[in-house]
Order: sequence, then C-alpha cells, then structure tokens
Amino acid sequence: MSYTDIFTAELESKVREGAKVYDVRERDEYASGHIPGAVNVPLSELAGRENEIQCPAIVVCQAGGRSARAATHLAEQGKTDIMNLVGGTGAWMQEGREVRSGEQP
Repeated sequence: MSYTDIFTAELESKVREGAKVYDVRERDEYASGHIPGAVNVPLSELAGRENEIQCPAIVVCQAGGRSARAATHLAEQGKTDIMNLVGGTGAWMQEGREVRSGEQP
C-alpha cells in the first residue's frame, strides 16, 4: 500500500482525468489561498473522514510533508490511486498558478 508523488505540471491533467484534489492544511491556511477546486479536509480531521475521499485523489498541503503523511494514512486505510503533490500549494503559487481564497473549493 503506497501512493504516487506527482508534480505541479501534472496536476491539471490528472484532474481532467477525474482525480479530486484534497487540501489537508488547516482551515485558515486553506482559506488564505488554495488550488482551485481543492476540498479542505485538514490532516487533524482526516482520521474518521476517510470515506469522504474519492479516488483517484491528489493530496496537497503547503510543502508536501503533511500531504505525504495523509497519503500514507489513506493508503493504509485501503484507498488506492492516491497521489501526493510534491512541493504543495507553495510550489503551485511560486509558479504563478491560479489560487482561490475563501472557505469554498
């Protein structure tokens, strides 16, 4: 049971192929700026909410550490087709890609 690392350049094509994006940062971090369409499921709340994660799933945080932990957890729970965004939202923003702010995806 494991997950796959992907890079920012791959994210949009994965989403077009049906992957959902889940941002595991805390609510205030998410609200301050997130990848368009990303659903907020904070890492601190992930245990017990695994059934909300639809696969294929891309897990993202600020830099890639928390999302790697979340991806490992989801894989251990039997989820398949889990991807971790290397560099996270920080890399996404550094590349000048679109971000949205607020509570909604």
